[in-house]
Amino acid sequence: GKCTASLNTPPVVQECPQGKPQLEEKEGKTFDVFTAVEFKTQVVAGTNYFIKVHVGNEEFMHLRVFKSLPHENEQLSLHSYQGSKAKHDELAYF
Repeated sequence: GKCTASLNTPPVVQECPQGKPQLEEKEGKTFDVFTAVEFKTQVVAGTNYFIKVHVGNEEFMHLRVFKSLPHENEQLSLHSYQGSKAKHDELAYF
């Protein structure tokens, strides 16, 4: 599916901090700041959310979070992520 940007913040992005423990475990560190600043979506058999997250100072990370279809009743899952991003780096499919 195509990635689209949106100004309306869906609940999954508002709930972005739910992905924080998964990311901290993968990175082996704790983030004092964890704020979603931009997102895009891709509809597949569920929805991929690409979320730019401010993690402190001038550091940003791009997260790919998957939300399954409602009838599957699954938790949000951190599918992958990219570190060492800057505020102005384009958020794109990965």
